Amino acid sequence: MSLQALTYLAVGLSFVVYITIAFWSRARSTGDFYVAGGHVHPVANGMATAADWMSAASFISMAGLIAFLGYGGSVYLMGWTGGYVLLALLLAPYLRKYGRFTVPEFIGDRYYSNAARLVAVICLIFISFTYVAGQMRGVGIVFSRFLEVPIHVGLMIGMAVVFIYAVLGGMKGITYTQVAQYVVLIFAYTVPAVFISLQLTGNPLPQLGLGGTVAGTDVHLLDRLDAIVTDLGFRAFTEGNKSTIDVFAITMALMVGTAGLPHVIVRFFTVPKVSDARRSAGWALLFIAILYTTAPAVGAMARFNLTNTIQAGEVGAADANLVYAERPQWFRTWEDTGLLRFEDHNGDGRIQYYDDANEDFARQAESFGWKGNELTVDRDIMVLANPEIAQLPDWVIALVAAGGIAAALSTAAGLLLVISAAFSHDLLKSVIAPNISEKQELAAGRVAAAVAIVVAGYLGWNPPGFVAQVVAFAFGLAAASLFPAILMGIFSTRVNKQGAIAGMVTGLVFTFAYILAFKGVFFEPLFENTVDNWLFGISPEGIGVVGMVLNFAVAWAVSLAGEPPPEKVRQLVEDIRVPRAA
Repeated sequence: MSLQALTYLAVGLSFVVYITIAFWSRARSTGDFYVAGGHVHPVANGMATAADWMSAASFISMAGLIAFLGYGGSVYLMGWTGGYVLLALLLAPYLRKYGRFTVPEFIGDRYYSNAARLVAVICLIFISFTYVAGQMRGVGIVFSRFLEVPIHVGLMIGMAVVFIYAVLGGMKGITYTQVAQYVVLIFAYTVPAVFISLQLTGNPLPQLGLGGTVAGTDVHLLDRLDAIVTDLGFRAFTEGNKSTIDVFAITMALMVGTAGLPHVIVRFFTVPKVSDARRSAGWALLFIAILYTTAPAVGAMARFNLTNTIQAGEVGAADANLVYAERPQWFRTWEDTGLLRFEDHNGDGRIQYYDDANEDFARQAESFGWKGNELTVDRDIMVLANPEIAQLPDWVIALVAAGGIAAALSTAAGLLLVISAAFSHDLLKSVIAPNISEKQELAAGRVAAAVAIVVAGYLGWNPPGFVAQVVAFAFGLAAASLFPAILMGIFSTRVNKQGAIAGMVTGLVFTFAYILAFKGVFFEPLFENTVDNWLFGISPEGIGVVGMVLNFAVAWAVSLAGEPPPEKVRQLVEDIRVPRAA
């Protein structure tokens, strides 16, 4: 069977499973639609949480970042993993004990204000749409490559699938679909890694292969990789490329941003008891760790194989570079997507891939007759292209296609559900039309989900960056807006509604404005995105930390200048923190 037929079969079968689950578990009440009826088993919730949280950024983009940033890409690994631990220990059990449907509902009740709830809804929509743009971008990339259709057609297919199981099944359908998606994505991620680790190091465990030696030699894999990339003028793989303060800021923004992500928090509302929330957090951490401990090996080995394929011999030798006319099939296929590009600057018909921004090496390259880097590789393709570059069996490549689609769709569905819940439950039912029936609220939720899918599709077609970068912005916005309000809502009896509102608005506006100024989302940036122009040397990916500090400071200052919260609210806060045998 051809690769294309295998891919259609793997992806088609996975879609059949997802849609069957959606029909089997379709929502019949608002409780089913928002929190899956609150009866999900902790193990199933752990798997669903892992699939919901890891997303296209983890599956597709994170190893690509590590492949090209090397040690510098580890901030994403540390930030996202640490953030999940923070969420599991610091917030999830308390929010589950509170027992409502959404994060804005908690904030509205805790700060005894519909205005606070409205601000939380606005923050949630900013975060979720920013995040979902990255997921839909991932959906388009995967479909365009493996189904060989234009990206916008791939996006529409993905939107149709998400529409069926998110709108029909709500949280109940999404939960059990995500369990299936986790199984698919984790096999799709680890199986190719095992094959490639065996090829390169002789060790089947990628985690050990990364620290091992190249097969048949006593040279460590990372030492060989450092030598390969530095010979072409790139920074050594094991060297960082960011300042200490920027590494700290990005890592911290990703950590606290993870803890403030509404689509992850709401997953802990779906289990029967507080103790189940803790158990499901532990299971999710185990399921997440399987992928996250594999990612560094995938990134390093992908860079190793890509560079060796293009530069097959000694740097500068006349016949050492890949002849363009003899490029492998995977190269031609990715070229068709526009995510891999070759420009023959010196007209020799061979591909020169090197760091032409490195002035010292650029001068050396001129002596070889090279006239600039000729290969442009989109970082988001590395995980997907890796099995093909390594010439693995076709069934493994088809499995990766199904896994990439599962990762992108699982998180997109979770995000779209929290957006629809924000409109139907937090705006319509709680503020605009409190007397509507449960049936009308459920219908409104489905309409809101459908509209959100259309907007998400547009953002996926016009994303303001590559997948992991867009997702990093979402984490920064979450860190600067919702995280402080949730944390103070649980652990402080002094912060009042005026303080919480002022803090959320300050954090969100500051962080969003900073990102716009340097990234120019949908328009030209106001400032050149260089360290010389950054505030305190912190990049847009890490600026959420400053926004978070501003949020805390403003919230406390405004609260201390006003009246404390009512007695019943202070008792509510004390009650949330008291453990019960639940």
